[in-house]
Amino acid sequence: MCGRSLARAVLLLLGGPLTVLWPVAAVEIYTTRVLQAVNGTDIRLKCTFSSFAPVGDALTVTWNFRPQDGGPEQFVYYYHMEPFKPMSGRFKDRVVWDGNPERYDVSIILWKLQFDDNGTYTCHVKNPPDVDGLIGEIRLSVVHTAPFSEIHFLALAIGSACALMVIIVIVVVLVQHFRKKRWAERAHKVVAIKAKEGEKLNQEKKVSVYLEDTD
Repeated sequence: MCGRSLARAVLLLLGGPLTVLWPVAAVEIYTTRVLQAVNGTDIRLKCTFSSFAPVGDALTVTWNFRPQDGGPEQFVYYYHMEPFKPMSGRFKDRVVWDGNPERYDVSIILWKLQFDDNGTYTCHVKNPPDVDGLIGEIRLSVVHTAPFSEIHFLALAIGSACALMVIIVIVVVLVQHFRKKRWAERAHKVVAIKAKEGEKLNQEKKVSVYLEDTD
């Protein structure tokens, strides 16, 4: 009896830590975190995920919205085997599915941005048995005009460099053209001068021959 009790106690002691150390499957979600877009334009809210379980018919995706100025959370979009768009509210007829679950992409597109679309968009993915995990967030700011970002500076620098190269090429071509023109004019003058000198020599020879004949 004591031996059996001791064995049970050992199993319970071993079973406890084993249960705690057993890895828990969880969905990992990746988003762009922060976005900025111009009022009246469309924007893609990108959300991808990774899961230990293969993607199947049990996959569900829920998009919600928390306004920047406060207020209750609002429904944006839902996916389960097929997309379900909102039938009422601010996002009615303004949001479309742009994901591909087979590629672990559950993104959506928001049309015709408005200033009251400022806030946080959450992307929650469940892929049973992976149902736990952090919810992806995207903080969207709707602005009047696009900021002059580093990409714009880079594009401006590249454009300026290309324009400068074009100007340099044009200047080099023009300089070579005028040089060739000058050389052609100088060669033409030299030929004309030599032709005149040749005519003068011929005339002098004719005169000298005539004088010799008259003598």
